[in-house]
Formats: sequence, structure tokens, C-alpha cells
Amino acid sequence: MLLLRVLFILSAFVLDRPVFPLPGKNLQKTGLPAKAPALGIKTTGAIPSKSKAQNKKSSLFAKTNSTFQSWGVDPTFKSSWINHHKAWSTFVKKKEIVVAIIDTGIDFNHKYLKGNIHVSEGIPGKSNFGKDFSTMPTKSKRNPSNAAPVDNHGHGTHVAGILKSVFPEVKILPIKYYNPKRSGQENLKSLTQSFEYAIRARVDIINYSGGGPEPSVRELQLLKDAQRKGILVIAAAGNEGANIDQKTHAFYPASYGLSNIVTVMAHDKELSILSSSNWGKRSVDISAPGHRILSSVPHNSSARMTGTSQATAFVSGVAALIKSQYPHFSPHDIKIILRRSAQRVKAFKGKSVTEGKLDAAKALTVAKEYNGKPGKPKSSKRGQKLVEAR
Repeated sequence: MLLLRVLFILSAFVLDRPVFPLPGKNLQKTGLPAKAPALGIKTTGAIPSKSKAQNKKSSLFAKTNSTFQSWGVDPTFKSSWINHHKAWSTFVKKKEIVVAIIDTGIDFNHKYLKGNIHVSEGIPGKSNFGKDFSTMPTKSKRNPSNAAPVDNHGHGTHVAGILKSVFPEVKILPIKYYNPKRSGQENLKSLTQSFEYAIRARVDIINYSGGGPEPSVRELQLLKDAQRKGILVIAAAGNEGANIDQKTHAFYPASYGLSNIVTVMAHDKELSILSSSNWGKRSVDISAPGHRILSSVPHNSSARMTGTSQATAFVSGVAALIKSQYPHFSPHDIKIILRRSAQRVKAFKGKSVTEGKLDAAKALTVAKEYNGKPGKPKSSKRGQKLVEAR
């Protein structure tokens, strides 16, 4: 059973296939501009006037648009993007947010990501940029978890780039857990070690896009511990094209149903749910862009990948924005806000709790209404347009 569990974790990576091959396999590369300007997120002061906000919105996009960003953050795709530039015009950063990405590691030297690396101890450097629990013990390395989480796959670096494209000032704690040379039981142990480490590090959010059909007692215990400690978990619905409301198609950890877990499915530019994306009227919370998503991959390159892993990173980014502006919000508060602010899509009917897609601007609006009224946010359904899929 443990072997089956971890093989399905691997399948999530296989199905989040890159449109271009990964490094070492004739990857189509694109370079970072010689000088990438920093995002000017407002940290203090009053909300700017309409004209200033509009100017700021356009200048923000000009500054952040690059070869490492996708249609999910491009206002050209008005019906299917996440509508986050408007959110930036009213966003006030009050707390630095750390998101743990439990994945295949990260390329520490990637120019697009280097300024976002967070470590729980010391200063970020070539040998200190997160944790690697995937390495097998050897005679020379009795404590391999001290190794740096070098990304030899590309998936973790890709997810990190999406997260940054939503919230450029987010801090990322990379944690590597999977090793194809290890047994199923060993890989599951490295996964639980990764959760333990993220919880001890007191991160704000955990982004995890693996999973499988069998629950794990230890994993559930740790996720409940994260819940008690105020840590939000953004989880992928999975890539089997199945209804995970059905017990025979459950996908864990997304299917645990905890109040601190937000489960994400994926859609494309035309607002169609991906045929590979899992869904569930009771089990899935929201949809986000997940088709041919452009983002960073190792060696200062970019590539497109498809899957619920990509969609999950967009939701983590918006959740980080909310938590940064409203640090006192609990994971359940943020989950309610993400649900209430989802923009309903006709084609999503019966596919998730919200039957809608991620909307960053509306999320911050709902968060403002929610502030000071825990458990009683105003419904965003009134006056909400039902988006027709093209």
C-alpha cells in the first residue's frame, strides 16, 4: 500500500508534463532580461486614487512581465487569468510570508528566484537554501537531510516561478522529498519528514502538489498539527481526470477534508477544465490556470508545464497576498475568502464547491469585508457574473 501511495505521488509529476523537454533534453530556453526591476508593492500609506491606481497597475505589469510568466497573470486573457494586477493596486504588505514548497527542490542560482529564497537558519547560499530529505544515507553522509535541495527535475523550480509571478515578494522555503531510487516506504517517510520540517519552521503556507489514492495516518496527523499551528496547505486535486468525491478515486492529501486544506483543480485559457484534472463537487475548492503554464526551470531557463501542480501554485500566491495583508487571518479564514471570491464559471458547474475560478482582486475585496468579522464574510455571489466558457 505504501508503494502504491508513492507511485501515485510520482504520477502527479509525470502528468504535469512540460511542453518543452526539461534541461538536458534540448530544452527551449528563454533568457531573463539583463536587469529585472523589482516590484514596487505598496507597504504603507492610503489607497491611491483611481487614476494613480490605474497607472500603477499598468506599470506593475510592465515591470513584472517577463519570459518567466504565463497567461495566468496576463491581463490580455481577461476571462481566464487570475485578475491580480488590480489586487496589487490596493495591496498593503504587513507581514513577510513564507511558503514551503514540498517538491523536487529548486535551482538556487536561477536569476528569477534567487531573491525569494528563505532559510530557517543562517543566510541563504549555495549550500544553504532549504532541505533535502530525498537523499539516501551513505557511509559518508549519515545525515543526508543537511544536503541542499538541488532540483534535477525542474518541477519544483517551475512551481516556485508561478508563485513568484503572483506575489513577487513572497519568500520560498524549498523542501525536496522524492527520490526514484528509494522504496515506496522510504519516499513516504521523506514526505512526512518534509511536512514535519515545514511545520517546525513555522511557515505560513505549505504548497504540495503530490498525492495518491491511499491515506497515510502519519501524514494526516501532521496536517492536523499544521492546522492547530495556523498553517494553510494548498493541495493539488490530482491529474487522473477523476471525481475525487468518490471513495474509489480519492486523492490524498486533497481528500482529507481538513479546514486548513484548499484543494485545486486546473483550467485552460478557454475556461475548460483540463481533461486530466481531478474534480469534485464536495472535495475540490477552486480552479486556477494549469494548461501550458510558462515559468522558470533550472539553468536560468523557462518552459511550459501542464497540470494541477501549476494551478496549485497560483492559489498559494493569492493566499500569500491575503495572509500578508491580514496576518491575523486563520487558514480557515483564508479558505472561506478564496471560496467566497471565486468567479463562477458555467462550465465548472458540479465540478467544485465554488464552481468557480481564482480571482485575486475579488479575494482581497472579500478579505477587506471579512476583516473583523471572522466566520461572517459577505457573500460575493450577489451581482457576480456567470462567466461563459468560450
